[in-house]
Amino acid sequence: MKDFLNYATSKLRVDKRLVFLYCLVYFTWGMGMNWFGAQMEIAKFTFWWQVITCYILYMVPISLLLKGLPFHAQYAYGLIAMGLLELSGYALQTSYAYPNNILDQFLNIRNFSLGMALFFALYFPLGNWGVSKIYNALFGR
Repeated sequence: MKDFLNYATSKLRVDKRLVFLYCLVYFTWGMGMNWFGAQMEIAKFTFWWQVITCYILYMVPISLLLKGLPFHAQYAYGLIAMGLLELSGYALQTSYAYPNNILDQFLNIRNFSLGMALFFALYFPLGNWGVSKIYNALFGR
């Protein structure tokens, strides 16, 4: 446990500008995905502010913990994190899946959450890559 806490502390101790950039990118990404999911009648958050709790308070710290790991490791750990998030979101009914949505039709209703978790796990390696590119372009190394 002590090793994990040391690891987490070292990974979360980053430039405040980087944290702000993660928050900005992930908030924008989350609002866009929530809007898209509602427009396409796939799924949406019950309340708009859940974008903050999910994308900023949950996903940003996980992204920072996974930053620097190989793509496949970020995806694998991200899959665990997103699986837990998707499962709890639909179990607690804080997320709403539209009945008979396109993913239900393609994957079937029993695989909806799994499909969502498999897709959203890509956020961690792609988010880390994208934020890193933006950060380096703005602030250099």
